[in-house]
Amino acid sequence: MRIDSHQHFWNYSAAEYPWIGPGMERLARDYLPEDLAPLLAAEGIHGSVAVQARQSVAESHWLLKLAQAHPLVKGVVGWVDLRSDRVGDDLHALAANPTFVGVRHVVQDEPDPRFVLGSDFGRGLRELHQHGLTYDLLLYPDQLPAAIELVGLVPEQPFVVDHLAKPRIAAGEIEGWERDLRAIARHDNVCCKVSGMVTEAARRGWKPDDFTPYLDVVLEAFGPARLMVGSDWPVCLLAGEYADVAAIPRDYFGRLSADEQAQIHGGTATRFYGLT
Repeated sequence: MRIDSHQHFWNYSAAEYPWIGPGMERLARDYLPEDLAPLLAAEGIHGSVAVQARQSVAESHWLLKLAQAHPLVKGVVGWVDLRSDRVGDDLHALAANPTFVGVRHVVQDEPDPRFVLGSDFGRGLRELHQHGLTYDLLLYPDQLPAAIELVGLVPEQPFVVDHLAKPRIAAGEIEGWERDLRAIARHDNVCCKVSGMVTEAARRGWKPDDFTPYLDVVLEAFGPARLMVGSDWPVCLLAGEYADVAAIPRDYFGRLSADEQAQIHGGTATRFYGLT
């Protein structure tokens, strides 16, 4: 299968999505599977992984209902409060549905750069493995050092770095990000999503070549077997249409063998998330 490993759905309301602020008006509407389906079809993509956009257990259950009604949604990465005393109950209820494949917390918004190393967070994180669940790391570059330490502490837990850890592409910054991304890639339990790049670039006027130095790093650091392509739709619409975003990794990785391309465009995501 060809898989979009990272996209979102929502029924929009300003109260529930306060992060959709000024300048993001294009996102201030409903985005649902029927909106995504023709975009996937036009790119020859067979399905997607829907990722949480609100830190709400209720949203996780809602995404599972969407997946039940729309077979194009092959997996759901939801949210539970890993620091809560009831995390075990929440995970048990969600993981009873095989479409629930992983958990994510919006770590990028946490003011403590070592948030993921907190004892309560770590206790909840260690419950994921017994439920067969993955963990998506949503980070900024300055949070990578703590993530490197974390993935080494729980080598049995599968992790994936979202959006290349959001390098500051618009500013052309690469050195510190490259050092830490290569360090986290040395851990075999970590994959990386080739996603979210256009919103870290100059949102108007970016060129495909802007991403080449960063793609060179992730390809060398992780290799095709640990890379997966995602659109970050509809957030990507702030900087480009779905087809434009999909063309960036398709064109860059087009020089690889057919088998390597198949891994990046679906094989890695299928294996990592256990999609069927």
